[in-house]
Amino acid sequence: MEETTTRSNFIWDAIEQDLKEGRYTQVHTRFPPEPNGYMHIGHCKALIMDFLTAEKYGGLCNLRFDDTNPAKEDTEYVEAIKRDINWLGFTWTGGLYYASDYYDQCYAIAEDWIKRGLAYVDELSKDEMRAYRGTLTEPGKNSPWRDRPAEESLDLFRRMRAGEFPEGSKTLRMKIDMASPNIVMRDPAMYRILYKEHWRTGNKWCIYPMYDFAHPIGDALEGISHSLCSLEYEIHRPLYDWVVEHSQNMLPAKPRQIEFARLNITQTIMSKRYLRQLVEGGYVSGWDDPRMPTLSAMRRRGYTGEAIRDFVDRIGMSKADSTVDFALLESCVRDDLGGKAPRAMAVLKPLKVVLTNWPEDRVDTLTMENHPDHSEMGSHTVHFGRELYIEQDDFMEVPAKKFQRMYPGFEVRLKGAYIVRCDDCVKDADGQVIEVRCTVDMDSASGTAGADRKIKGKVLHWVSAVDAVPFEARLYDPLLNAAEDLEEEPEAETEGETAAPVNKKDFISRLNPNSLTVLHGVAEPCVRDCETGTTFQFLRTGYFCKDPDSTPEMPVYNRTVGLRDTYAKQAK
Repeated sequence: MEETTTRSNFIWDAIEQDLKEGRYTQVHTRFPPEPNGYMHIGHCKALIMDFLTAEKYGGLCNLRFDDTNPAKEDTEYVEAIKRDINWLGFTWTGGLYYASDYYDQCYAIAEDWIKRGLAYVDELSKDEMRAYRGTLTEPGKNSPWRDRPAEESLDLFRRMRAGEFPEGSKTLRMKIDMASPNIVMRDPAMYRILYKEHWRTGNKWCIYPMYDFAHPIGDALEGISHSLCSLEYEIHRPLYDWVVEHSQNMLPAKPRQIEFARLNITQTIMSKRYLRQLVEGGYVSGWDDPRMPTLSAMRRRGYTGEAIRDFVDRIGMSKADSTVDFALLESCVRDDLGGKAPRAMAVLKPLKVVLTNWPEDRVDTLTMENHPDHSEMGSHTVHFGRELYIEQDDFMEVPAKKFQRMYPGFEVRLKGAYIVRCDDCVKDADGQVIEVRCTVDMDSASGTAGADRKIKGKVLHWVSAVDAVPFEARLYDPLLNAAEDLEEEPEAETEGETAAPVNKKDFISRLNPNSLTVLHGVAEPCVRDCETGTTFQFLRTGYFCKDPDSTPEMPVYNRTVGLRDTYAKQAK
């Protein structure tokens, strides 16, 4: 995949200054996801910036999984993250690593700190620790165990590792400054006890390092030059630097942390914690449900990696938090698919049309271009007979003002075929129109002299009853209802995932009950015969991608995105 982001930004300006001053001789970045869920669109800004920065400066980018919380991690998530990164067009040129690769080094540094009086074993509970920490306006106070002798803390820490104490009873904390105006620097935790088997290290460890301790150590051990992260970690930067500086005798490098604004999108859940709740609660069919904002879901829905990268490029890199309208992402998807998706005709809500003057045994074979602007994409054939289907919305018995589609006495052109005049309609016992009867202008076929006859009616798409293929169409709207009037507050994820705007009101109550609409329509045979993942533009309807749920008898298509204006872009 070609590089899409070319605009300069404050991060690249800072890196270029570092290179000019000789602070670093090579750019080396890393992307550090936590394998406790599938990656979502909110991660893409950091992911793309990490990998693209390394590419831009001829450097390296590592993929390092932050596997410091075995209670929530799984190899399923590791493999999913790898697939997503490759889908976006990147590879981890600096290598694949795990935070667990450095457990021994982290433990050695922790013991070294205890011996040097930089860490101590604390016995406050979580609630007590929170109370002792103070507030943003009031300093914290020292734990009663803060000044215990180093030898005692070292003995207790080793016994923590040996599994002698229950979870939550003891914590190893850094000894910094409980009166610091930066609340992050008030003796943050380094290690906690957790009796969970780790998927890589087994039962070797029952104590696990915290993100704020393990992350800078991993960066320094890997020789990372620039640690790029979202803006909520700006307050953590003094702690990041403190950890590196006080471990310099055991670390080979001193990375620089640079923060940028995180990605927020309207009506989009940007937290793996809440996405997991949707999956486990059965509100969606899985992590790749096309309504989800995960990259695997977007890929299943028909989004492309190129469109995602274009989206990140358009929003740019800044230090100011903002919320992007979801419509911008959809626009990027349309722009990308517009030039590459072949065209086909599909009717989502079929209404039968009978051409009363068409011979019953006559079937024409018509040629349709696969793309109106790209002749190199070739063409395909469709059949045209006495009976066909149009959209229900393309007929009105009593037309509304300026309605220029099918109604009694009015002419329209059928895409690539003939001009027809609506004469009458047939209704069922409930008064619903179930059939429209029309007359064909037999001299108006596309490609003939009669095709140039001017009419007021629009061009309608259609599907012939001769070879119509039944299919299922899944249409999507945002998972969340619009909630501009609801107050939101930032809440950080545990173990280092970026913070997400979390509504104070239960977000489940904000779920859109109409986020999925299932329709059963008919389409050309090509929608049945193509491979899963193939995307078409269904004329006048939108872009649709063939879903893995498809069967030979019933193809299933997800609407990737609608057209900018369904009826403004008439078929040629």
